[in-house]
Amino acid sequence: MSARDERTPLTPGASLYDYAVFRHGVDPAGSFPLRGYTLPQGPEGPDGPPSPPPSRPRLTWPEAREEATAALTGPLADPDPVRAAAAVHRAVDGLRLPDRTIRAVAALIPLADEPAARRTARRLTRAGTSGTAVGVGLALLIRLGEAEDVPCLKALGLLRELRPQAAAALDPLDRQAAALLLLAHRNRDQALSPLIDAIAAHEHGTAPGTGPGGRAVRDALVALVTAPDWLTATRWQARRIAEAARLDDLLRTHPEDTGLLTAAGRLLHAMAAQHNARVDVLEYGPAVEAYRAVVAGAGRRTPDLDHQALLLSLALDLHSGTAALLDWPAGEREAQLAVLERHLRAAPAPSGEEQPRRAAWLRRNRLRPFDGPTPPPHLRLEVAMDDPLDHPGVETRILIDGRPLVPALFGDGPAHPPEHLLDNGELLAGPEPREVQLAEADCTEGCCGALYVTVRRDGDEVVWGGWRGAAGPPPPELRFDAAAYDTEVRRAGADRSWSWPARSTARLITAGLRERPELRARWDLGWIRATTGWRDPDTVIVNFLYRPAPPEPAEDTGPSLMFEWQLPDDGRPPETQAGAALARLEGTDPKTYARVAGGNRELAESLGYAWPQPG
Repeated sequence: MSARDERTPLTPGASLYDYAVFRHGVDPAGSFPLRGYTLPQGPEGPDGPPSPPPSRPRLTWPEAREEATAALTGPLADPDPVRAAAAVHRAVDGLRLPDRTIRAVAALIPLADEPAARRTARRLTRAGTSGTAVGVGLALLIRLGEAEDVPCLKALGLLRELRPQAAAALDPLDRQAAALLLLAHRNRDQALSPLIDAIAAHEHGTAPGTGPGGRAVRDALVALVTAPDWLTATRWQARRIAEAARLDDLLRTHPEDTGLLTAAGRLLHAMAAQHNARVDVLEYGPAVEAYRAVVAGAGRRTPDLDHQALLLSLALDLHSGTAALLDWPAGEREAQLAVLERHLRAAPAPSGEEQPRRAAWLRRNRLRPFDGPTPPPHLRLEVAMDDPLDHPGVETRILIDGRPLVPALFGDGPAHPPEHLLDNGELLAGPEPREVQLAEADCTEGCCGALYVTVRRDGDEVVWGGWRGAAGPPPPELRFDAAAYDTEVRRAGADRSWSWPARSTARLITAGLRERPELRARWDLGWIRATTGWRDPDTVIVNFLYRPAPPEPAEDTGPSLMFEWQLPDDGRPPETQAGAALARLEGTDPKTYARVAGGNRELAESLGYAWPQPG
């Protein structure tokens, strides 16, 4: 008979906290439950299926907020936590609202007496018997929690349905514990399981021979971050991985461990990225200490292509990326960059036999972070391209007195590429004010927003103001000498040193199309643009929209088709390739040689075009 069978089950009505402690106690060796324990539900036992919520007409968010606020306000002001918790239980049971709605209201509800609400929250989390009531307590402890709440929050985090809320309440109190819960919650493909198991064993003292900076945690961390699928599988959890593994402790314990230093550098670079996630490096407390350790150990590893690429990525982050916004002591960031510059200058030129695209990126960009003017001017525009193995993104970094502007104001996406901000003169100040979108969330503006500024000329100055989409209060106006401003915008727009052949070809095609607006009318195109492929940056992609004219001018706009014309780099100079592409666009309807990439399938088939196959 197993230990679990020998234990007496909890009596009905036991608190969820007691239930979590009980479930953990009967697990072999108290192991950390990767998937979490399910909440006890009804007469079917602790692992039974949840009962469906009672049906009712769906309320709008304002209606639901008003109803839940009215139900919770009175109990949360009661100074007696036992009575208040019982009242909360009764109130949420009668609301018939989704749990997430009730938790959201509890997280935002105004509190007339915070100490009383804290006592009630503790009573709910320790003695609550329903997930909804305990969820209210957790939502309150996100705001009101203190160090003494950590053990209870860790226990409730073992319950699958409460894990995200417990982690949120733990986050300001114990980052490592919160990170471990979140990694377990997000471990859908089990890639994080070895690291989570090693951390949990180390934290509970069940891994023999592990002390501070335990070797098992180090080994699991290095294996995870140096795995071939690191970039696609788990890099978006970089900050939480570093926090859960106590990366700062590991670096202090193993300062000369080249494998650990490489893993730390990769984690820092992933945290500093602005693609598809918030800029996590600004939320990582030991970031400056970790950069110091990685840069100090930069010369310990053989300067092969992979190591040089990592050093250049870190240098770009420190020079013009998000890492420049960390709280560096005066002069230290520049000193760290000087060390990276010394190593990159001394490293042999990469041959690129196995990774030619990456080697070419390194040759073009290896000294770009170190070639800017000193001291930095008021405005500096620099185009930065990521390591092609990491992320094929290109952005226009806007530096104000040497500090990057976009990540300081907007955390959900990088600045736009030069084709958007420089090639078409968007940043040049004209006679009328013009609003310019500097950055957009990777998930689209409609989801997570965008950053806008209005550019105008005021006498002999150019003014940036009228900000929209910035995090926090609106930034102040920025003023630039107009002559110096125009010179800098044109200098950055003319700089092609960062670019690769296919990208240069795409930019030349775009410029040629801008000079030939009649081509759109000639071939009935709504728009046409050229860029490089996301999966294959050495291929130019020309996209255009075709919408047949409606039979009657008064009719609404009809269906449309999007076409794609692929132009792999053939080794000729970009000017030659772009000229050939423009000549073909002038002489032959592109719909006859491009392929349909999307739009209205019925229209495509009626016109005899093949519909794209999935994948």
